[in-house]
Amino acid sequence: MTRKLIKPDLLEAKKAYKKDSKKKQPPPYRTNAESYYYVKQMGNKTSLVIELIDDTSIIGTIEWYDEKCLKIKKDDGKNIILFKHFIKFIHKASE
Repeated sequence: MTRKLIKPDLLEAKKAYKKDSKKKQPPPYRTNAESYYYVKQMGNKTSLVIELIDDTSIIGTIEWYDEKCLKIKKDDGKNIILFKHFIKFIHKASE
């Protein structure tokens, strides 16, 4: 009497592993929420308060934006370009 060696089929094991290893994909890097907010505020010419990381605040409207900076038209008529990494937060002036 000969013994039969029982071993798993490698193809079936690989298929089962692939089915179990399907992980949820991470969200996309760019959600476009930031650009949507900027476009909406530029269109409405909303007066915004921009708080910087050194606790100074600038009041004005967004003229245009870029990947790294914002151009703000201040209430006194002067323009300023702010790098985004210096901004702590932005909120509407009416709030």
